[in-house]
Amino acid sequence: MSPDSVTIGIVSISDRASTGVYEDKGLPALKDWLGRALKNPVTFQERLIPDERERISATLVELVDAGCSLVLTTGGTGPAVRDVTPEATLAIAHKEMPGFGEQMRQVSLKFVPTAILSRQVAVIRDKSLIVNLPGQPKAIQETLEGLKDADGKQLVPGIFAAVPYCIDLIGGPYLETDDAVCKAFRPKTAIRK
Repeated sequence: MSPDSVTIGIVSISDRASTGVYEDKGLPALKDWLGRALKNPVTFQERLIPDERERISATLVELVDAGCSLVLTTGGTGPAVRDVTPEATLAIAHKEMPGFGEQMRQVSLKFVPTAILSRQVAVIRDKSLIVNLPGQPKAIQETLEGLKDADGKQLVPGIFAAVPYCIDLIGGPYLETDDAVCKAFRPKTAIRK
């Protein structure tokens, strides 16, 4: 059976990148990682927007309404005055999923003590999972994939291991991952044969 096709929204939130002051690295990092991690045919809905709360909320609603079963944001999750991604995300949420933010901070704490300044959140809106990721490409990969030892053994799980089953539970497509990048976890009764 061929994998379900999936539409994924990816949003980079940056005042400077959205005005062309510097090149956005968030969207390419997300596309690259998802392209390696998923076996599903993926259609990306990409957005590069400034750190403006109403604009972020409206963009997330637009992507959910357009059929994105997963929306990943990058940027705007720190303590700076202009960092409003978590507030904009929570404002349009139907359910909060606090475990995602908790695990992202646990992964990041293995690298930098300033991970405790991160305010990433994850929420459900309709049949979509929305996750705020860090802004740096290396941190994006680390939080999605987790930490592995030199032999490839998982030391700390990344958050993406839980994403496919979460999307199953909210009525989305069946996401299949490349185990070499990120092994999805599902109870035995939820695994397609």
